[in-house]
Amino acid sequence: MLNIVLFGKPGAGKGTQAAFLKSKYHLVHLSTGDLFRKNIQEKTELGLLAKSYMDQGDLVPDQVTIDMLEEAVKEYPKAKGFIFDGFPRTQAQAAALDAYLDDKNMAIRATIALEAEDDLLIERLLERGKTSGRTDDQDVEKIRNRFEEYERKTAPVRNYYEAQQKFHSINGIGSISEITDRLSALIESL
Repeated sequence: MLNIVLFGKPGAGKGTQAAFLKSKYHLVHLSTGDLFRKNIQEKTELGLLAKSYMDQGDLVPDQVTIDMLEEAVKEYPKAKGFIFDGFPRTQAQAAALDAYLDDKNMAIRATIALEAEDDLLIERLLERGKTSGRTDDQDVEKIRNRFEEYERKTAPVRNYYEAQQKFHSINGIGSISEITDRLSALIESL
């Protein structure tokens, strides 16, 4: 089973690249952003709670995210593997994901970070915000707050996966196809 975590700051291209990897390797793409939007649209208790944090530009608390993700994994009992996009974002989430997957006789094979400069990511997010309707993609201050949250909470996840020799970093700058080729080459070398 091929379970991959796509890692990177907001706007790094995780969702875009996950779509290609999903098709190429026949994986299930679980995006926390998509899970949040689905739960928000359906006005579930978890969705309304997640929205209150997202509207402030803050990361959603671990337990809310973990609960949504576990429910989503259960929907695909015959999956060949998963792409976790936007999760885990904290060391506690990484440990919870490992424990959950271990209980299901599964494991993360690799965590792959898409790396890009903040200025480029801000441009990408502002552009996405023009059509997505996401308030957290339309305000530079909120975007920078998300980057700060990422650095403070998510960067330690890198150490967690490096200790397991599962962390890989690739250049997230270039055309979509160039980045996809870099990702594919890395995955095929695992």
